[in-house]
Order: sequence, then C-alpha cells, then structure tokens
Amino acid sequence: MRANQEWWRGGAIYQIYLPSFRDGNDDGFGDLPGLLSRLDYIAALGVDAIWVSPFHPSPMHDYGYDVADYRSVDPRFGTLRDFDAVIARAHDLGLKVIIDLVWSHSSSEHPWFAESEECPRGPKADWYIWADPAADGGPPNNWLSVFGGSAWNWSPRRRQYYLHHFLPTQPKLNLRSDGVLAAHFSNAEFWIARGVDGFRFDAVDFMLNDESLASNPPLMPRPAEMPWNPFRLQRHVHDMSGASIVDLATRIRAFTDRFPGLVTMGEISSEVGAFDRIAAVTAGTRLHMAYTLRVMKSAFTPSEMRQWIASAADLNRSGWICWSFSNHDVERVASRWNPDLRDQASFAKLANALLLSLPGSVCLYQGEELGLPGSRLPRDAIRDPFGRRFYPSYAGRDSARTPMPWVAGAPNAGFSRASTTWLPVSPAHDALAADRVAAAPDSTLQACREMLAWRKRHPALIEGDLRFIDVPAPVVGWRRRLDDDNVLAVFNLAPEPVTLPADFLPPFESAAELSFVTPPCEGGLRLPPFGCSVGVEHGNRQRR
Repeated sequence: MRANQEWWRGGAIYQIYLPSFRDGNDDGFGDLPGLLSRLDYIAALGVDAIWVSPFHPSPMHDYGYDVADYRSVDPRFGTLRDFDAVIARAHDLGLKVIIDLVWSHSSSEHPWFAESEECPRGPKADWYIWADPAADGGPPNNWLSVFGGSAWNWSPRRRQYYLHHFLPTQPKLNLRSDGVLAAHFSNAEFWIARGVDGFRFDAVDFMLNDESLASNPPLMPRPAEMPWNPFRLQRHVHDMSGASIVDLATRIRAFTDRFPGLVTMGEISSEVGAFDRIAAVTAGTRLHMAYTLRVMKSAFTPSEMRQWIASAADLNRSGWICWSFSNHDVERVASRWNPDLRDQASFAKLANALLLSLPGSVCLYQGEELGLPGSRLPRDAIRDPFGRRFYPSYAGRDSARTPMPWVAGAPNAGFSRASTTWLPVSPAHDALAADRVAAAPDSTLQACREMLAWRKRHPALIEGDLRFIDVPAPVVGWRRRLDDDNVLAVFNLAPEPVTLPADFLPPFESAAELSFVTPPCEGGLRLPPFGCSVGVEHGNRQRR
C-alpha cells in the first residue's frame, strides 16, 4: 500500500457467513464466539478486513437476511458483548470489520411492519411499499419475486398489497421515506459507536423501484430455453435498478463521510449492465466500492474474462470495483468453474491467484483459501427457501453454505461438537480441513497466503493499469504497471497443459516467493493444467 492510500482501495476482505463459520457453543449453528476463536487464523491469511453476514434477531426464514431488530444480536449468534469482543480482537490483529446492512427489506416480524400494516394513516404508514389491488382484485402489476411467484402479498388488515422482492416474510422498505432513512442512519450510528469500520449494503439493485408501479415488459426466451425461474421472463426495468439509486448512494455517502475512515460496499445483481451500475453507484461521492454477482454467474473463458476486466478498467477511473468469485449466494468457484473437479488443487490456486491479480479490491469467501468444492445435499437437508422452492431444477444456495472444516477427522470436521449441525458437513471437505492443509507446504491455503503477501508488496496489482497480453485461448494474461513496478500474470484456464512460445511474452522472472507458479524457460512458458505464472518483468524494482 502506498503512503496515504485508503486501506480499502485494493484491500482484501474475507467474507464470513456466520451460521457456517464456527460454532462456539456447540448447538450446531455458527456464532460470534466461534468467529472470535478463529480471528487469528483469518489475520494469518494476510487479509485487511472481515465482512460478517447479518447476526441480528431474525425468524431465520432467510437465515439472517430478514431482520426483526437492527440494533441487537440474535441469541443464536451470541450477545452484544460477544460482538464487542470480536471488534476488539479484530482491531488488535489489524483487521477492519465490515457488517451487513439489509436496508431494502425487513422481516415481517419487525415492529415497523406491524405498525405500518395496522395503522394506514399512522406515522409509519409509508414505511413499506403498499398498493391497492388491480380492478380484478389481483396484484397491482406483474412484478415477480426472485424466489418465485408474485412480488406482491395481500394484507387483509390493511386491505392492500405489499411488495416483497424475495420471501413474503421480507416486505420491501420504502427508502424514499425520510422516516425510514432516518431510522436506518440512526441504527448505523449504533454500530459505528461500537467500532465497526464499514458496511456492506445488501441487494442495492432492489433498494428503489419505479414509483409509477408500471409493469415490466416481457423477455421471452426461445422455446427450448424456458427458464426454471419465471423471474427470467421479464425485463426488470421498473421493479429494480432504477436511476434514483444513484441519489440514494449519494445520501448514504454523505452520512458515512461524517465518520472518517468508514467504508461502504454495495452488492450489485447479475442483471444485464452490472458493471455500468457499479460505475454509477461508486462514482464520485457515492459508495466506496461494489461487487457484482454477474462475474460469479459468467462462463470461465478468456473472452468472458477479458470483457469483465475491460469493463472494470473503465469504471475504476471514476468508481471502484470489488472482485469476488464466490459468496454465500452462489456455488463455490472450485466446482462452478471446474465442474468435473479435475486437478482440484491446481484450479483452486489458479482461481485465487487470478482474483488477487485483478484491478480493484477483492473479497475472498470463507473456505476459498482451502479450495473447497461445493457440497451436494439431499433434498431433506436443504434449508435455503430459494432451493426448496425450485428443487430439483435448482438446489439453492446451501452448497456454498455448509460448515467450514477446521479439524480433519474430528466430529463435524471441527465446526461443532453438536450431534447435528444446521447444515451437514460435506464429507469431501474433511481432507481439506484447515489444520491438515496448514501443515502442507504445497496446499491451496499456503498458496493463498503467499499470493496475498505478494500482492501487498506490489502496488501495480492494486492501482496499476492493466494491458492484456495477446496470447491464444485457453490462456489469458496481462501486465500491471504503476511507476517502476511492472508485474506480469499469465493463466491457463484449461485442464490440459499449454505451451506459449517465448515470443508471446516479454522477458520476465516468476516470483520466487510464490511456490505454485511456473517459471519461464528457454523455449517459452510451459503451463500445466490450470497452471499460472506470475512475476516481474526484467528491470522491475520490486518493493519490499
């Protein structure tokens, strides 16, 4: 990091999905004491910050993303004292702490919703999106829920429909209401006072909808491509991604700028135009950075990758992207982009090295440093409401949410001593448990640590410009340059070896500190399956 550079600009953030990270009281469910017990492990990776999923009181219909009280801790996760202990220890270890803010919707069990439903002329009457029925008694428009069915639910008490983009138990908050925003900002101040360093804003594209409530136009597929989710049969131009979200992002930034050093990160959906929306919500005095599910749901090909990176290079001139290849909402990268699980360890090392070579900040999901593949759960083990709704066409998000393996051979791989855990531990993960791979010098964990440390020593990987190297598929490569720091990175995206003749690449020296990379030879560069080479161009003065 260069002098006076803000830590988040190019920072590495470790994402923690709390129910599955570590169980501290042996009830089978991850919690804050469990997180506290593993903070030293996270710090040893070399990341700059942690992002913790919601831990607020919740009926857990969507496992914490349905908040019933924004100022407390759900007893399943611990207490406010446990949270304070996490903050204190993280700061002692040099880690920043980012927490989730779920502003787009609340739980239907939140007192706000009860009052809004009960008192249509009361002070919270407009705190949610309410609408009269259509002339035939049906919903006010054709908007669909991401989780299936209409996005509108009837309230016999209020005798109107309320909007929900996800579950009917997640009513949509009206973020045009000054009262709602004032309450959200006040709740944010509560956590700022407890020491948090930033906020991740959930579902940014769903924060504001078209006030006219116009129906979405259809997006008809070809006959053979009927989607399993009817949400894909509309162009979502009125129910989400509105231009007014930019104004909201500006208001959020004006609030957070009152607290020096506080950082904001947004989640952008996979809908078309995701990179443009990142540019819009992070430009100037708006959110500091944002990531998109679009990358995670793209194909793993050189052409797709070039398209992402070119888009990011443009938006980073005014805004800032945070790269993420996996999170709690998508299948793990090790099996999503390598479905045959060929050369698993090599692929996992490649994916992490690629992620940490991109221009912007990065978010590393728990378990990616171990190279965990996705889990396969039987139907009766699925907890995700999204998966339950669309099984077997879609098994949901639980494949990325199974518990972290900590101790090979231990009950539940060291996640918990409970007889039953909330999701089953994948048998395939036991051999990749943190204690076992930590002792292996050629492990994915060691490679991840090495690459994180190397990234910190090279400002070019954080702020440098990027120029693609003209190499044939399935290889992709680029040069990163900043001042006198010149870095080169080349990746073989295929499970077969590839040889690049010497004239394809400028003279460079692979990084001796990276045990997993392939050095060049006289004949060029011979990359093994999912192999990579990362190093410095000749004449580069390495920063130490």
